[in-house]
Amino acid sequence: MKINFIKSSAMLALVVGLTSCSKNNNNASNTQASTATVQLATSAKFGSILTDKTGRTLYSFALDAAAQSNCNGNCAVTWPVFYDTAPALGTGLKSTDFGVITRADNSKQTTYKGWPLYYYAGDSKGGDINGDGIGKIWFVSKPDYTVMLANEQLTGADGVAYNSQYKPGAEVVQYITDDYGRTLYSFIKDKANTNTYTKSDFSNDSVWPVDQVPAVLNVPSILDKSMFGSITVFGKPQLTFKGWPMYYFGADGGVKGSNKGVSVGPGAWPVENTATAAAPAN
Repeated sequence: MKINFIKSSAMLALVVGLTSCSKNNNNASNTQASTATVQLATSAKFGSILTDKTGRTLYSFALDAAAQSNCNGNCAVTWPVFYDTAPALGTGLKSTDFGVITRADNSKQTTYKGWPLYYYAGDSKGGDINGDGIGKIWFVSKPDYTVMLANEQLTGADGVAYNSQYKPGAEVVQYITDDYGRTLYSFIKDKANTNTYTKSDFSNDSVWPVDQVPAVLNVPSILDKSMFGSITVFGKPQLTFKGWPMYYFGADGGVKGSNKGVSVGPGAWPVENTATAAAPAN
């Protein structure tokens, strides 16, 4: 199964240089009270999005796969950090989804669902959403993503670094996660919309838990929502991508950025992204 990837050096160079992207005219209107310092607004193009109290759009970065910021130096000039020591939340937001990290320079940054939050310097006013999709690694922050994208080195449970071909080697790979950044995998023996791994009593579900998604809401803009779906496996829903049933790996422990399952096989449980081929028919 072929997997697309983006090397870290190229990505960071791209991030630094993209302050002059063309602006779009997506107008987002705030829907929450002005007392909220983080709130939801409605965009004609993107639907519900996160903004600060003035309506400025907030973004997440695919390279922040492990819940730490990888946007520093010149990158942080283009993508300024958002930090609120104790955010007042607008309707529809949960305090348990917010946190704070300490950056490399010892400054603080607010996180949402584990993803550090940023502004984009190319947004000149509240309602601008010019940063989404830049470099295929920057995405507007939303409360209703079903999946997200992470760019990270694959490191198996055996401690070995793997490349996109599941051979030992250093390489940053882009792959699909759930909205909290937890890695999702497919099983090479599955068929289109058919789970061949899970037992009817779910006795092996702790090893490779199914991602129980009954309906797909929204996906990052570089993904095609129509490629996602949901099947029923012994009475429970399971997310699919291009027909591949999607799983977690129990040994990842629900940790954002952990992708230990790639060493099982290796290649028997691959991660997936835009270059994934459709699952074969039964």
